[in-house]
Amino acid sequence: MPSYFYTAKSLKGESKTGTIEAKDEHQLARILREQGFVLISANLEGEKNKKRIFEISLSFLRRVSLTEKLIFTRNLQVMISAGLSLPRTLKTLALQTKSEKFKRALLNIMEEVNKGNSFSDSLAKYPDIFSELFISMIKIGEESGTLEKVLKTLSHQLETENELKSKIKGAMIYPAVIISAMIGIGILMLIIVVPKLAETFKDFNIELPLTTKITVFIGTFLAQRWYLVFLMIIVFAFLLRIIIKTKEGKKFIDSLTLKIPIISNFIKKTNSAFTVRTLGSLIAAGVPLVRSLEITAGTLGNSYFKKAILDAVEEVRKGQKLSVVLEPYQNLYSPIVIQMIAVGEETGETSGILMKLADFFDEEISNATKNLASVIEPVLMIVIGAAVGFFAISMIQPMYSMLGAIQ
Repeated sequence: MPSYFYTAKSLKGESKTGTIEAKDEHQLARILREQGFVLISANLEGEKNKKRIFEISLSFLRRVSLTEKLIFTRNLQVMISAGLSLPRTLKTLALQTKSEKFKRALLNIMEEVNKGNSFSDSLAKYPDIFSELFISMIKIGEESGTLEKVLKTLSHQLETENELKSKIKGAMIYPAVIISAMIGIGILMLIIVVPKLAETFKDFNIELPLTTKITVFIGTFLAQRWYLVFLMIIVFAFLLRIIIKTKEGKKFIDSLTLKIPIISNFIKKTNSAFTVRTLGSLIAAGVPLVRSLEITAGTLGNSYFKKAILDAVEEVRKGQKLSVVLEPYQNLYSPIVIQMIAVGEETGETSGILMKLADFFDEEISNATKNLASVIEPVLMIVIGAAVGFFAISMIQPMYSMLGAIQ
């Protein structure tokens, strides 16, 4: 007799899943009806296993988006403040999420909480979903009995981070579209126009300039072996990803971004905003300064900013003030950051001042993203002009030689 994996609901709305042996789905429905449940779905055990294995393998390839984590945190805070138990809240939120990976994680966390484990320890089993910042703040909330307040702070933190990343992505759309169109049109010209002109030049037996030879070689190569281009792009992307993951490669890329005039200022403001907001949130939640600095360093993307904070950890542990420790890093953190931290240390309002400073940097970044398109546009025009000029000169020079030969 075959085994069915089923999902059923009672008249009260309670869900139930499991495995039952039955002759067919009709018999399965009758068995469940006798138990007070209505059959919702059923799969043969073998089919179910294959399907679940496929779904699980796909789900682990996907990442849980920042938006999903933001919605989860916001809803968790609302439901906890309404007095719902944590396991029930986690189950409800798990059923609402669209991500299969996130859903499984939340259901497993619910089971851990039901077994008596703390919420923060249960979250720590999923470091690819929940950051060290998130876990540490939840732990503080549990220990101090201020979980609702901590969740509200985390919601604001994630919301600000999400808005910041959205603004950066939005600012990058225009140059990305222009560059993609330029590359696409350039490739079409090289594949379609250049080979025909190359045949004409060959018929007239003209000595071609170096720029023309380069253009003809690239055009002929693309026309005859276009499939190798895709292979080269894939290999290049793969190698670049490997290089970025190495310590030396990451350091080189970070150093390069800090030297490019337009991007450098943007990188500094973004990392400064992440630093002061994360540090302010952690201090406000009651996390010790040294531990707050360690967690903050883990959230920073640029290795130079991360090293500056990790160096500060050692000095602060020895008793030095954070504002004094950061003074040698004024090439990364602007004087206003150091001065405001110093004011916070003197007044005992470090967390509040840091959060206000974070709002200031968010406004600065917002203005920078608005102006980024107008700054990048002339640069793109110069690049496009140079590319068109190179192509035009490469093709026009031999044409003058042809005209001279005809006369």
